[in-house]
Amino acid sequence: MCQNNTNDFIRKHELDIGSFFFYKNFMISEMNEGASLNYDKATKLFLLTKEYYGTNIPFVYITNRKNSYSFEPTTHFKSAKLFPNLKGYGVVTYNSINNKIASLEQSFLNVPTKIFENLDDAKLWVKELIMHD
Repeated sequence: MCQNNTNDFIRKHELDIGSFFFYKNFMISEMNEGASLNYDKATKLFLLTKEYYGTNIPFVYITNRKNSYSFEPTTHFKSAKLFPNLKGYGVVTYNSINNKIASLEQSFLNVPTKIFENLDDAKLWVKELIMHD
């Protein structure tokens, strides 16, 4: 679904916690229904992210919240140190509950954050952030 016709698409990875779509300057996560995410469970994701973006290639993380899952928001504090090249955090929500959760989540992040109603708008935002870098 996330693999649109852009030449920026690199690869999709299926992990225990969800599906991850890597693009030239952004990644999209689609967590599995009922997943419980914390720093330790995200280790494989962090390794993949380092593989694609290192610490120099600017990128934006987009979470496509199609499913319901839980995570420890303090994970953001630890993971932010791993990725000085993270330029933004976008959340695509599909209901008011997820929208409220995403709003709360923003207080745990030290990068620009934005909530979207669709993936296309989130992808456009990536271009704005990366171009102004």
